[in-house]
Amino acid sequence: MIIRLGHALAGLVALLSCSLAAAQMPLPEIEMTTAPDQPLAIPLQNGPDGLSSEGETWMEYIGHGKVVRNVTRPTLTPFLPDPAKATGAAVIVAPGGGFHLLAIEPEGWAVAKALADRGIAAFVLKYRIIPTPVDVNESHAFMNAAIAASMTDPTKPPQLFYPQSTADALAALDLVRARAGEWNVDPNRVGMIGFSAGAMTSLNAVLEAEPGKGPNFFGYIYGPQHAVTVPADAPPMFNAIAYNDELFAMMGFPIAEAWHAATKRVETHAYGKGGHGFGSGRPGTTSKLMLDQFVAWLDMEGFLKAPEVEPVP
Repeated sequence: MIIRLGHALAGLVALLSCSLAAAQMPLPEIEMTTAPDQPLAIPLQNGPDGLSSEGETWMEYIGHGKVVRNVTRPTLTPFLPDPAKATGAAVIVAPGGGFHLLAIEPEGWAVAKALADRGIAAFVLKYRIIPTPVDVNESHAFMNAAIAASMTDPTKPPQLFYPQSTADALAALDLVRARAGEWNVDPNRVGMIGFSAGAMTSLNAVLEAEPGKGPNFFGYIYGPQHAVTVPADAPPMFNAIAYNDELFAMMGFPIAEAWHAATKRVETHAYGKGGHGFGSGRPGTTSKLMLDQFVAWLDMEGFLKAPEVEPVP
């Protein structure tokens, strides 16, 4: 069954786009679907109160891919490279969705496959998110209200987060390092890349991790650009956003400047076009270069090769 969303999604589109032109874009079509087989998904824990994945709501955004709502049982799905070209680096991929849904195919599986093709072990994090009504229109009205309430002051970062999401990111880092030998990865080269709310989740993992437990590097893809207090042990950051991002209006790059001021390594890419949610790149724009630039940055920073070992005298 294909559903054309009504006024609830229209309001959400208008809110996210913040412009009359974008608000008049055709509304997406959604097809309700069942959960796909995920035989490689590894549970991170059994969820609060013994909840399972049975309550998840899966949808197909026609032309964009699968999304999932009402995740209560977080999982981590490996996408491992051909051993012949494995670099030993690992990246946990955190899709976005405003902490109310996960764009798990365009910002999760597709990204992980592309990284694995480049020799990087990738792990898609299906993290816990804020519960929403099962009805599609009701859920988007709920999201609309929550996002609007979180963005009343554009000078401040969105007041939208979910502590369980951060906990799942930290658990995923622990799991990859614990099984590093099995997956042929270096536990000292385990990072993250997150998109929108996934970028915020990756940043929160940096800010809240115990020493030595956070990501060794992270990609911060179209996340809010507000400055944060940079931890003393902050890892290198790859920051990417489009100048015409409809959700996070361009305000410069205070977060990157804070990283630089703290003498931490940072690289920023600002694309002329791409909008919000360009994923692996929007066709016809230079945002299509993002993943290649991220991988090139990892190489420049030394994360794609094992550290040299001094010979024993």
